[in-house]
Amino acid sequence: MTWEKLNPPAEAAALLRECRGVTVANTASDLIDLACGGVGSDSYEVTYDIPGKGSVLEATVFRVRNGISANYPEPYMRRRDGDSMVLGDDLPTDKPTYKEKYGKEFGPLREETFAWLKQQELITFAFHAGSADIGLDAVVIAPANAGFFAFGLALLQGILHSELVHDDFKPVMVIYVAPPFRHTHFKGKQIVVHNRREGLHEIFAYNLYPGPSAKKGVYGSLLDLGEKEGWTTAHCSTAQVITPYDNIVTIMHEGASGGGKSEMLEHAHRESDGRLLLGRNIVTGEKRHISIPRGCEIRPVTDDMAICHPSLQRGDGKLRLVDAENAWFVRVNHIREYATDPTLERLTAQPPEPLLFLNIDSVPKGRAMIWEHIEDSPGEPCPNPRVVIPRRIIPDIVDGAVTVDIRSLGIRTPPCTYRKPSYGIVGLFHILPPALAWLWRLVAPRGHANPSIIGGGSGMTSEGVGSYWPFATGRQVDHANILLHQIQETPSTLFILCPNQHIGSWEVSFMPQWVTREYLARRGMARFRSHQLRRARTPLLGYAMHELTVEGTSIPRWFLQVETQPEVGEESYDEGVKILRSFFEKTLREYLDAELDPLGKQIIECCLDNSRVDDYEKFFKSDWTPTKLME
Repeated sequence: MTWEKLNPPAEAAALLRECRGVTVANTASDLIDLACGGVGSDSYEVTYDIPGKGSVLEATVFRVRNGISANYPEPYMRRRDGDSMVLGDDLPTDKPTYKEKYGKEFGPLREETFAWLKQQELITFAFHAGSADIGLDAVVIAPANAGFFAFGLALLQGILHSELVHDDFKPVMVIYVAPPFRHTHFKGKQIVVHNRREGLHEIFAYNLYPGPSAKKGVYGSLLDLGEKEGWTTAHCSTAQVITPYDNIVTIMHEGASGGGKSEMLEHAHRESDGRLLLGRNIVTGEKRHISIPRGCEIRPVTDDMAICHPSLQRGDGKLRLVDAENAWFVRVNHIREYATDPTLERLTAQPPEPLLFLNIDSVPKGRAMIWEHIEDSPGEPCPNPRVVIPRRIIPDIVDGAVTVDIRSLGIRTPPCTYRKPSYGIVGLFHILPPALAWLWRLVAPRGHANPSIIGGGSGMTSEGVGSYWPFATGRQVDHANILLHQIQETPSTLFILCPNQHIGSWEVSFMPQWVTREYLARRGMARFRSHQLRRARTPLLGYAMHELTVEGTSIPRWFLQVETQPEVGEESYDEGVKILRSFFEKTLREYLDAELDPLGKQIIECCLDNSRVDDYEKFFKSDWTPTKLME
């Protein structure tokens, strides 16, 4: 196939015409030899000549038995920089523009980028951003020595074979990859410039970590499309959960990076004797286990991005969505030893087709194992090891659109004790009125020790509207309105909040969402009874469970209502409430824009007035109104 068949925009066509040579890929497999330095080569160093620095190593690539393993010499390049996005245009946006950040227009750098690419051997291929029927025709243009990056993009977004590139294929998105510019222009930082033009969305990736460009950059183009048309691509995983009694419940789990999206698709991690470790008390050392002899069957639907297009909806009070990705960018920092997750380990160790491993310690011709994490420094494993897995090889994958029964939001929580109060006061799960659930999607906390983001510490910071705001190119208020209307139109949905890492003084990892998944799936759509629920001590946490039994095992109350833990108590809990409330008040005031829907303004004011949880129920009709049962 010649590149002309891709029908690239005029400037991209000129670039391909004038460069030193072009490889047009038909399949992801076409890129493997290129990534490894050629046929017969098992290792390759991706280097670039930088004026004043000489040859700079960007990545080392190994051909391994189960795919390609790429590692970055700089620990900084092993995670996404949350401040990597810059807008190169003058269209409406709340994001930093190139002109604001650097004091000059983006145009000259754009031309300089084109000039550099014309001097290179290049790779190009076509793909479709989004699902097969909803999204954008797109092409990528990258230096040939960045084959591993192109391979990752081909897995994540798919690659169109020449037979599927028809005459009406018209790219409205182009990704240009120019790694040396992070050294020559951006002081080594991961910068991705989005340049929105009439009928064309350009993405200039000035680094080789696929997170901010090949994945989140493409996500940004879908959000831009949805912002124009009044819909969104949700930041979530989705699973169809089938109980041992053949009950099927579909759970959509949203949240910031590190909020447990990929983990929602995993089976609960078991001890050697088959029990589940509910938690370990960091003060007393006590451990608490529960037994669930048979777990639910998990049928994965989405891992990180879900298209919620109007054409999918049925008007039945529930949201319908479809996966926006061709492969999943799975973080495996919690897989620290063999047999932690046998299903995932088996799939990645002996996959039916080659995978891409990032930040995994491996050797040429060896086998990349997902628990062998590269070290950022001696004794400090990288917190963001990844593997890219095509969705078509994932067992029991669900294709097509699904209807969501439960929308869960994940939050990483630090330990909370009377010695050190914190916002780690969230119980096993909380039920939220829809209006309060909308507020949580506005503040979208990154939470404690975020492993995926540069600078993800213990403080509470906002990921922004929908928890996808770092990837969006437009205005927060527009996305806030879209989410408000989406929730307003789905009154039959149950909204919950679910922590991970800690519940008060108990270290719990992702067990809360696994246990919650097992419990809610077994309940099906049955309503909660009055004795099961209590208003949480703070209205921001909606309703707490008062009692909960899973497969005959009662969950201790201190896992449900954190103030009952002797290591926490009401006084320390209330200190945590102050932290949470301060965070909400500071973040929500940013949304009080003249263009915010009046209903949204009322909901925010309800929160700022410290209203009761019951007051949130007046804003939306809901089939899950707890106070009707509790009066």
